[in-house]
Amino acid sequence: MSTILLSTKKLCKTFSSGGHQQHVLKNLDIDLFAGDFTVIMGSSGSGKSTLLYALSGMDKPTLGEIDFEGKQIAKLNNDQLAVFRRNHCGFVFQKVHLLDNMSVLDNALASGLLVSKNKREILEKAKQLLKQVGLDEISWDKFPSQLSGGEAQRAGIVRALMNSPQIVFADEPTGALNSAASTSVLDVMTEVNRNGQSIVMVTHDMKTALRGNRILYLRDGVMCGELKLSAFHVQDNHARYEQLQSFLTEMGW
Repeated sequence: MSTILLSTKKLCKTFSSGGHQQHVLKNLDIDLFAGDFTVIMGSSGSGKSTLLYALSGMDKPTLGEIDFEGKQIAKLNNDQLAVFRRNHCGFVFQKVHLLDNMSVLDNALASGLLVSKNKREILEKAKQLLKQVGLDEISWDKFPSQLSGGEAQRAGIVRALMNSPQIVFADEPTGALNSAASTSVLDVMTEVNRNGQSIVMVTHDMKTALRGNRILYLRDGVMCGELKLSAFHVQDNHARYEQLQSFLTEMGW
């Protein structure tokens, strides 16, 4: 049986504005499994990103529990949450947020040195990861402004992996990329997952969602259904697309 890495119980998130309350997440019970590539889908405003931020400790739920390997992260204070994120989580966003005044390599090193003071070890790991995501040495000394969108996102993936996270959270990681760059970034994430990395990704794009082996569908803050797929292989793409399209049609996407 798969190992549960993270689970929620009666998870709720409510925002107040102008005297009105907006219930964005409603009593969600979710289990996320180690080694899975989990994709969260749903229409705009369904609560996808809110759920991702709650699961990753970037935002606190209004009610409910979030259990990460026995640790109740919903009960942690802000300082404890910062330590939790640094030690256990990696993040990949649509906007990469690399440090503008640092090279690609230095961005990776800065992330790694937050969790380890062994500079030689961190340097070797950064170089290994940069090669793994297909960034050649000539790009390591470039600044973020000198990178293409796809290169910047791959550098962002390296930064996310520098602390050897148990889980990587990705929010629309290909949303700002063209088709070729999107495929390149998704290939990297697929390979990382094949090597055992757990990934939870929010997307509205079917091509991107096809990379997951588990699709969760959110509607108005409620989990409406899930689709389980085999591990991604290019040769299975057509059948996979039809499965996902049928599921999304059933969900009213």
